[in-house]
Amino acid sequence: MRVRLAVAVLAAAACGRGAGSADAPARGGAEMPVALNSESPFQYPADLFDQGIEGEVRLRLYVDSLGRVLPESTLVASSSGTPAFDSAAVSGALQLRFAPGTRDGRPVGMAFYQPVIFRRAAAPQDAPDP
Repeated sequence: MRVRLAVAVLAAAACGRGAGSADAPARGGAEMPVALNSESPFQYPADLFDQGIEGEVRLRLYVDSLGRVLPESTLVASSSGTPAFDSAAVSGALQLRFAPGTRDGRPVGMAFYQPVIFRRAAAPQDAPDP
């Protein structure tokens, strides 16, 4: 249950931002890919969640002109410092679905950076402990 709550936070942090989180804004009539997943594919490692460990991974993704993430192009650009977070981010990225980026109105493949944030959601103040 607690892991699912954290994953909901990840949906907002990772997919909700979509691909617009690239380093530089799109230039020359280019639009960045937009994430289509309704739920985050990123799984917070349960043992890290239970220990209260949080982290952020920055991935470099390449999305082709059909909106597919090319697995061989997915790289950890900035590690969280925790291998389990880095691995969970790469695994989840393979399940991301995108509307492809466009240039001059035509779908094109492009690379961009995607943050994946593993944060525990704060429990409501008046909620009893399970």
